[in-house]
Amino acid sequence: MSESSAEVVAAVASATGAAANWRRATGFAGAAIGVIAAGAAAGVAIERMTVGRGMRQKARLALDSAGPYGSLRGMPGKAYADDGTELYYEVDDVDPEAAPALDPRRRRLFGRKAPAPVTVVFSHGYCLSQDSWHFQRAALRGVVRTVHWDQRSHGRSGRGVAQTEEGKHVDIEQLGRDLKAVIDAAAPEGPLVLVGHSMGGMTVMALADQFPELIRDRVVATAFVGTSSGRLGEVNFGLPVAGVNAVRRILPGVLKALGQRAELVEKGRRATADLFAGIIKRYSFSSRDVDPAVARFAERMIEGTPIDVVAEFYPAFADHDKTEALGLFTEMPVLVLAGVGDLVTPSEHSEAIADLLPDAELVLVPDAGHLVMLEHPEVVTDRMADLLTRAGAVPAGATVSGYGSTSSTAQRG
Repeated sequence: MSESSAEVVAAVASATGAAANWRRATGFAGAAIGVIAAGAAAGVAIERMTVGRGMRQKARLALDSAGPYGSLRGMPGKAYADDGTELYYEVDDVDPEAAPALDPRRRRLFGRKAPAPVTVVFSHGYCLSQDSWHFQRAALRGVVRTVHWDQRSHGRSGRGVAQTEEGKHVDIEQLGRDLKAVIDAAAPEGPLVLVGHSMGGMTVMALADQFPELIRDRVVATAFVGTSSGRLGEVNFGLPVAGVNAVRRILPGVLKALGQRAELVEKGRRATADLFAGIIKRYSFSSRDVDPAVARFAERMIEGTPIDVVAEFYPAFADHDKTEALGLFTEMPVLVLAGVGDLVTPSEHSEAIADLLPDAELVLVPDAGHLVMLEHPEVVTDRMADLLTRAGAVPAGATVSGYGSTSSTAQRG
């Protein structure tokens, strides 16, 4: 850890230490808006948020990397969606000299042989960016070719043209076509491994639904992380049933109204930053001793999603149903991974995906929430490396060991 990183982590740990035994009550409707609309909270009962002593002691980077969270950059590129939206992506190419120069951990991880010419395409979730894959990107960097892209209206990608010019909501089908545009630009040839978290996993399913020949001809493995093939309207976000039903009735209208008053709402988000941080932690992570630097990293990504973008995307999830498209993934290695404590896309949804893909590896990570790839990066990276080995993208026998700051183990279904 660099001295500056240590100072930041220490400062965050010190500040959060004063929050021990903190409790704040608000009404359920505002909390749901705070979770989904990222901060317009007039609130709900938030369970006691305890900052454990272990978190302060373990406030350090979860994985050795080249810089602070989200700082890894690759060769930039641009693709254009069918409505003209500019989609930003980055490519990390294989370093032909990387294998001999790898440190001992990474030599054990991937060996010294050059990997097969496979491109791994990472798709991120709602209100996040390509940087949400920071730890996995750091582990794979230079060892296998990867593409990281920002979904429309997220990260460095442009605002959706159909949304800004025609006032349309986003649907998951559009995201599938966006992914196809990125693949055509960044990886027009060769085998592919598709990795998607949450909305990114839904994007992969939409790609399969609309471009089945691409899946059959080029995709050699797939990873679905904390995602769902449908029935998201039944998720209760850990709230009482009566409260959830009321939220579902009012939330679409509230989000639409908030989206039309974006400037005012953004000011409100800043004014309720403390409450917002607690909500993010509640719905992003499950373990009590989350590295405060990781929690802040997640918070920054979610804060960076404008409220009108939140409003544009939200209706897509209720309509999402790509169960039939999963059949296209039956003839390849598949990883289905979820946090047991995920309140956004509960692990039961991952189990339902695995039930339809009986040869898939199902990994349920205890003490993990929705952002499992940040909360327990070593588990996700380990299983992803194994998937790449099965797909022939990295040398046989490659396993991950020693990555991340947690010691939790995963349960395989």
